[in-house]
Amino acid sequence: MKMKNEMRNFAIIMCLVLLISCNNKSKETEQSVVSSDTTKTTENHHKKHWDYQGETGPEHWSEMDQNDCGGKTQSPVDIVETENDKTLKPIDFHYNQKTKIHDVINNGHTIQFDFDSGDFIIINGERYELKQFHFHESAEHTIKGVRYPLEIHMVHKSKTGKFAVVSIMAQEDRKSNETFEFLDKYLPSKVNDTVKVNNDFNINKVLPENKTYYTYEGSLTTPPCTEGVQWFIFKNQIDVSIQMIQDLKKLMPVNNFRTVQELNGRKIKESI
Repeated sequence: MKMKNEMRNFAIIMCLVLLISCNNKSKETEQSVVSSDTTKTTENHHKKHWDYQGETGPEHWSEMDQNDCGGKTQSPVDIVETENDKTLKPIDFHYNQKTKIHDVINNGHTIQFDFDSGDFIIINGERYELKQFHFHESAEHTIKGVRYPLEIHMVHKSKTGKFAVVSIMAQEDRKSNETFEFLDKYLPSKVNDTVKVNNDFNINKVLPENKTYYTYEGSLTTPPCTEGVQWFIFKNQIDVSIQMIQDLKKLMPVNNFRTVQELNGRKIKESI
């Protein structure tokens, strides 16, 4: 009798062990499925892309997940009607004479120059660090319907995460230009290429002499089209060599600009 009881207890224990084991395997399988689904979701998320033409072009950006591209304060805009504002102060530039270019990236949308920290602007007492500048060919903003051959966006960001973008319109110049000849040497030739630069560059030379500007509140001009961006568009353009513009045109997507957006009641102010 004692032997039978021991055998029965052993059988019960073995059944419990098998039951627990099966339950654990079931949980492991479920976790594996969840992990697999998460991976697929992540992969699909990364596959979602934007471009300047076709089904992923600007007219479809607002259909993409988690962006502001369908918002009411979007950029760029056509600068037609403006208000003179005597209270607007000049942009307080603090660009070094010798700034290290960190690298130059061909990200498939534009050519972007990244800089080491230390260059900034002051707007209404707040400091905005220069993060990078990049190019749009042709220009994104238009001035009374006129679209310039090239627009340079100098992107700044404050400690609180606010963006301020200084925009420079450029026209073609047949003469050589020392500043842009220097930049032209470091353009990455292929998409996803990065060129490391170990030379000083005087960013001030990119700016026009007359720094009066138009300003309005808008957005980033590429997805996620984040709103709340303060734009400063210089009224005076700069000259860029035809060679530089042609080289950028070869390396960037054709017409890498977003069409102008509705103002929706916004006012464009003009410094004096």
